[in-house]
Amino acid sequence: MTMFTHSLLILVVIAAVFALAKKLKLMTELAMLLSAVAAVVAHLLLPKGADPRSPLPFLEIIRHLVEGSMTYLDVCLIFLSATFFMTLYKEAGGVAFIVRGIVKAFHARRFVCLLLLTFIMLVPGAITGSGATTVLTVGALVGAVLKVMGVSENRRVALVFLLAAMSAACPPINLWAMMAAAGANMPYVGFEAPLALLAIAGALFSTYYLAGRGKPVDLEKALAELPEAPAGWRGWKAALPFLVLILLVAAGRIWPFSFPVVGLPLVFMLSSLATVLVSPVKPKVFQVAATTVKNLLGLVGIMIVVGVLNQVMTLTGARGLLSLAVVTLPIAVLFATLWLILPVSEGVLQYAVAPLFGVPLIMLFNMLGFNPVVSLSAWAVMWPVGDCLPPTAIVGRAAVMELDYKGSYYGGFIRAALVPMLFILAISTAAMIFSNDLAGLLGG
Repeated sequence: MTMFTHSLLILVVIAAVFALAKKLKLMTELAMLLSAVAAVVAHLLLPKGADPRSPLPFLEIIRHLVEGSMTYLDVCLIFLSATFFMTLYKEAGGVAFIVRGIVKAFHARRFVCLLLLTFIMLVPGAITGSGATTVLTVGALVGAVLKVMGVSENRRVALVFLLAAMSAACPPINLWAMMAAAGANMPYVGFEAPLALLAIAGALFSTYYLAGRGKPVDLEKALAELPEAPAGWRGWKAALPFLVLILLVAAGRIWPFSFPVVGLPLVFMLSSLATVLVSPVKPKVFQVAATTVKNLLGLVGIMIVVGVLNQVMTLTGARGLLSLAVVTLPIAVLFATLWLILPVSEGVLQYAVAPLFGVPLIMLFNMLGFNPVVSLSAWAVMWPVGDCLPPTAIVGRAAVMELDYKGSYYGGFIRAALVPMLFILAISTAAMIFSNDLAGLLGG
């Protein structure tokens, strides 16, 4: 049996087991884990599988499974600590204070009010990398403001989803770009400008397309809909935790050789400490921590399983076969189809698509002379658009549940979001095609 045939059979086994597991209604992360285990078993049983020089081939396979589960440990720590910070800030009343302040100050100026609400929606995902976190922390509050602005139910849910998706794409934390860059041994440097440009442009278009027109905000009704912020919050108190976050991140870049290395998990924990210190009412820190871990078990689990599957596919040659299939496609075909392939694959595999498709695409585009940073940024903005598509639809389902949406998922919510989604995919495709020109404009 040739290595090509061996790897192809492994891919068939992975796809078949994953499809069967989903048909049996198993969760995505468990389906992916079963696929990885089945691939390992098939690798051992098929000819030219385990290395004949290894005296204990089965233990060697176990070693790869364990190593794979640790691949994205640093990303998981960032994810957990950042979400803990945002959840703690919300529980302390900081989010309610900021949203109520925006409504009070700008209720008569719809354009400015929407602009600031968009910014509020972008922040949680930008610092956690999770659109679901954005929905859970600020989605209901922003949805309540949109309701009193006269935005229809379909458009409200569509806008909350789209802003959550773009918040996950925003820098500094974009998990798709981080995972693909790590798989390609590419430093996660220089992504801030292209990611911010594409994600913010997509967010602003979505906001003003879906909610730009309507009646003025009824201030009394809006304040009645929003939760009260605890007494004692002030502007400087609300800003201090984020100021700590920005200063710690910036200090390492301004003084790289004199400032101590402070990892992002520690930065978020120090920002959480600042939140506790300035909060007028002390939040239940351990309860918030337990809730954060419980809410993120699925997402952290899928990242661990993605690492296992990625390691197994590398071991068996399946990843190389997929890479070969991608890099042999005509570039015109990729330009014409990636805008559809990437969101759909995100709906099926979630974060697993980043190392699976992102790594060979990086290699191909770099080889063809396209700027890999801008190209990967474009893909990393396309992927989260698919978070409303089946079978996973994590962010889409979160938006529907958080806003208590009663309408049709496809005929109402998805239909309302379709034009902004196509706009985001179009500008990302353009950025990918003209990546070198865009890199030059952004100083890359």
